[in-house]
Amino acid sequence: MKLNQKCYFRVQLFIIKSNMSVKKLLFIFITLLFFISCSKSDRGELIGVKSNKFFPTQPKGMVLIPSGSFTMGPSYPNASLEQNPTLKTVSIKAFYMDETEITNSEYRQFVNWVRDSVVRHEIAKAAYEKIGEEFSEDDPLWEFMPIYNRIEDGDEKSAYQEYLEENGLGILDIEDKSTYRLNWDNKISWDRSDYLDANYAAILEGGIGPDLLEDYEGFFIPADSTPNGLRAFKTKRIKYSFREFDLEKNKWSDYKEIEVYPDTTVWYKDFNYSYNEPMHNDYFWHDAYSDYPVVGVSWEQAKAFADWRTFYKNQHNRKKKKDIQLVSRYRLPTEAEWEYAARGGIERAEYPWGGPYTYDEKGCFLANFKPERGDYAADQILYTAEAESYWPNDYGLYNMSGNVSEWTDSNYEKSANDFVAGINPNIEGDNNNSRKVVRGGSWKDVAHFLKVSTRDYEYQNKKRSYIGFRTVQSYLGEDVGFQENPNKIF
Repeated sequence: MKLNQKCYFRVQLFIIKSNMSVKKLLFIFITLLFFISCSKSDRGELIGVKSNKFFPTQPKGMVLIPSGSFTMGPSYPNASLEQNPTLKTVSIKAFYMDETEITNSEYRQFVNWVRDSVVRHEIAKAAYEKIGEEFSEDDPLWEFMPIYNRIEDGDEKSAYQEYLEENGLGILDIEDKSTYRLNWDNKISWDRSDYLDANYAAILEGGIGPDLLEDYEGFFIPADSTPNGLRAFKTKRIKYSFREFDLEKNKWSDYKEIEVYPDTTVWYKDFNYSYNEPMHNDYFWHDAYSDYPVVGVSWEQAKAFADWRTFYKNQHNRKKKKDIQLVSRYRLPTEAEWEYAARGGIERAEYPWGGPYTYDEKGCFLANFKPERGDYAADQILYTAEAESYWPNDYGLYNMSGNVSEWTDSNYEKSANDFVAGINPNIEGDNNNSRKVVRGGSWKDVAHFLKVSTRDYEYQNKKRSYIGFRTVQSYLGEDVGFQENPNKIF
């Protein structure tokens, strides 16, 4: 407890007037502190549990969508396209949303992390089996040895470590990833001239190493088997493992592995008898397309990305050790959240910019879509545009209509508005219904699919050249409310 100002000056005055010795002054000061500390008792009052003040932090690249209500459904129903539509007033709690679709560059960060994790795990397993009980720090693979929390013989053990050993827990099992962690402090040598030794080369390239116990599959496709004559990483091996909590069963699901590399062949599959080879070869990996929205990603891959983004941020926060504050999980938006955000706070908006036209007073189009029959280039963009293109809506969100359609977490039910709740409505995505809601329209769609209320769907395992995604994060606490919009652009 802090002394108030009056008390502080009185103590100073007392010290000056008394002209006491330093020892006496020190004794008085300590006694005073003792009485002050005693006054910290709750005195039998309800004072609550001490906690740190929480200040919400806006995630990088996201904007706050404030709480509010809106009428979900077509703003101006078209008899030929929306027959007997159901309009429903719903309320949405505040959340953060990516201001742009997830870009190739952002998704590459995910792919590269998973790739490195898979390679590190295989090297760690090989090192553990090769070095065995010898623990030779001179071995080139030593720096990739798996790390676990058990201490060496002779070191002082904590009570918890003794408990683990007594119960046969905490023992490193190379087949159980939960018993150890990987060493991320060292870099993986990808260049053949930098390989640590022949064993390391065998793990990466495939084959048998001088001291290894098995024949390794390897991670690279030979240069003579690729279109550009360069060796390539086996993208099928880039798999992300994660699990989800099942609310109905009240337990965690089994771990599932998802191949996370985008399907670049969608540029062939979606357009028969069409020359799209440059897009197939370059769109995902070339720097020219770094800021363009990622495509060829399924609903399952988008969910895996959101799970990794949560893990990656919380892993960083845990390393701080002091005042650990884990973030709310990143996820795909619900269908209602997406429509609410797309409207930008404009009641009865037909498009994110209000509407009802798709071009401004100068005749410039307001989104990337197919304005005329067969004319994809009428808006001056043939395929996708950069994720931060055109004017954002009043919430600061770019390309909520056009460019690429976006996955939501919701299951598609034709009559969903008839039975969903009026607060944060959602038909939660699961494997019982493989049709997932897709919103926003894309570069290949006509204007009708750009309307904020237009509903469409795709199967969760499908990958398309015109479907991407963006993520959201629930806002913890209460926000400024719908009366104020801190992100308003216009």
